[in-house]
Amino acid sequence: MAKTVIVTGASRGIGLAIVQYLLKTSNDVVVIARSKDALEKLREKHPEHVRVLVGDLGDLSLAQKGVDLAAKEFGRLDGLIVNHGIIDPVTKLRDTNAEDWKKTFDVNFMSAVAFAKAALPLLNESKGCILFTSSGVSVGAVSTWGAYGATKAAMNHLAGQLACEEPEVTSISVRPGVVDTEMQRELREVHSSIMAKKDNDKFLGLHREGKLLKPSDPGDLMAKMVLDPPRELNGKFIR
Repeated sequence: MAKTVIVTGASRGIGLAIVQYLLKTSNDVVVIARSKDALEKLREKHPEHVRVLVGDLGDLSLAQKGVDLAAKEFGRLDGLIVNHGIIDPVTKLRDTNAEDWKKTFDVNFMSAVAFAKAALPLLNESKGCILFTSSGVSVGAVSTWGAYGATKAAMNHLAGQLACEEPEVTSISVRPGVVDTEMQRELREVHSSIMAKKDNDKFLGLHREGKLLKPSDPGDLMAKMVLDPPRELNGKFIR
């Protein structure tokens, strides 16, 4: 039987790869992102299996709208993949302010809380799964990445908290690795002069040497996990 999954940040990169795998295996997907054109292309290609919700994921009301759309159109919800995120501000703490960090937390973390909260009633019914796209920086500080890293560390804790409170739902925080995404391009082209030299050299080298992962590498794995959640990983941060 087809399962229904909500995927945020679904218009490109890992999110798009996840959606493509889910559709390849005949599942139903609610795709959420800011990029309307990319999402509409998915719906045009898979009209029976794709429903679209467009908006800024800093708008916490999108969470309930997404869950309601899944329930209305497909009658169930089996999985939620919180995959969206922003990396700005990329700067040292002394050169930024609390409002900049608050925006990052609203988009990256508070929206994850909102989506989990909205999805829990249906996921408890289906004994479903929540996957959070985390990062290695959640467990190791990187100069100028403070806001982003802090949101991902909070996300790891959220997965553990859900495992304590919602035992019927499998909640996992996933580090996908260094993937060839728009965020990596942004680091090279926009933030290169701001980051510490060793970090900048690392990412430039991975790109130059062709060592960045393809989005489908973690994307396919995450899609498989949300369809068949490994219960032994409930509450864990996995690399």
